[in-house]
Amino acid sequence: MKVKITKGKAAGFIEAPPSKSMAHRLLICAGLSKGTCTVHGIADSEDVLATIDCLEAMGVRCEKKGTDITVTGTDIRKASPGRVLQCRESGSTLRFFVPLCLLSGFNAALTGSERLLERPLGIYKNLCEERKLLFSQDKNSVMVKGPLKAGKYKLAGNISSQFISGLLFALPLLEGDSLLKITPPIESRSYIDMTISALNVFGVKVRWKDENTIFIKGNQEYCAEEAFVEGDYSNAAFFEALNLFGGNVKIGNLMTDSIQGDKVYGKMFKQLESGTPILNVSDCPDLGPILFAVAAAKNGGVFSGTSRLKIKESNRGEVMAEELKKFGASVAVYDDEIVIYPAKFNVPKEPLNGHNDHRIVMTEAILLTLTGGTIEGAEAVTKSFPDFFEKLTSLGIEVEEIENQQ
Repeated sequence: MKVKITKGKAAGFIEAPPSKSMAHRLLICAGLSKGTCTVHGIADSEDVLATIDCLEAMGVRCEKKGTDITVTGTDIRKASPGRVLQCRESGSTLRFFVPLCLLSGFNAALTGSERLLERPLGIYKNLCEERKLLFSQDKNSVMVKGPLKAGKYKLAGNISSQFISGLLFALPLLEGDSLLKITPPIESRSYIDMTISALNVFGVKVRWKDENTIFIKGNQEYCAEEAFVEGDYSNAAFFEALNLFGGNVKIGNLMTDSIQGDKVYGKMFKQLESGTPILNVSDCPDLGPILFAVAAAKNGGVFSGTSRLKIKESNRGEVMAEELKKFGASVAVYDDEIVIYPAKFNVPKEPLNGHNDHRIVMTEAILLTLTGGTIEGAEAVTKSFPDFFEKLTSLGIEVEEIENQQ
């Protein structure tokens, strides 16, 4: 899909979409519970639909009505997946479900896009090899077979918190207690805390024993509960950025006491607007693209902790450098640092490329409100925010879908 965005200043009120990160977590906890649960506030993003598909493949029943999903759980320790688990392009789904598939002694196959299977899974491969469990991967799928046992686990904290969260879902169901030792530095700690929060909603208790160790009591049960998905700060950041470009946008459906790490965007935006700061994004990598965009349009910035951006839906550092160049901005990309040099923005002389990455497309759309222009591959927004362009239009920004010429 190709869209044309006309230069303009946004104004109005929108509600932040439901948090995709919390939706994954609450749906999985509901699927592991004994009984029937209702999870409120589910958006039809591709990533969340992938998690629902995988739950159903493992015997969980999900019935959707509007933004509510009624989930009837199953004993996943005895589940033999009735079909391949289709993870689509969702890294969260894939990494959350590998340990769940290892709970039983049955073979389980997980698949997804080629880009998804290129993203690191080495932590799980090493874990399975150490415990003599099956882990086999090719460019199209992953095959695993348990059963997983309770015990002491050691994981690197600087790869992805999703591996830690995946184990946190599974380990409470095992006989015997477990310890999860995380080698510092721990990046995206807030996402681990979000998982612990979701577990608590469904009656499962895990706790930090010290700043690098999590204790997980075994033989626990997930209780059937009603749960509500809070608004998403990571996607709200795109619309908040419009206010830095002369807009007047108010955003609702955000919890002021949220533990989401991406809530930090407010503080970072202020720093980018007032000067040329040095910002560390290791705990909020999803904010990377929009922070780079704001820096380029304002006073520049230096960003550390950027190495994980290479393994997202695209190589986000390199991709943003390529796209910002079309506006006249200069970007230097290093191994774990990105430097954005301020520039007077020009109207792009060629279409922007979405690179099959939802956060790149949304960032480009916000930037084009300054200059006008087009984006190719704009359909990538369906991964996390299907009605993004509708919300942008509601704020007075003209968005036109252009038919591709045959």
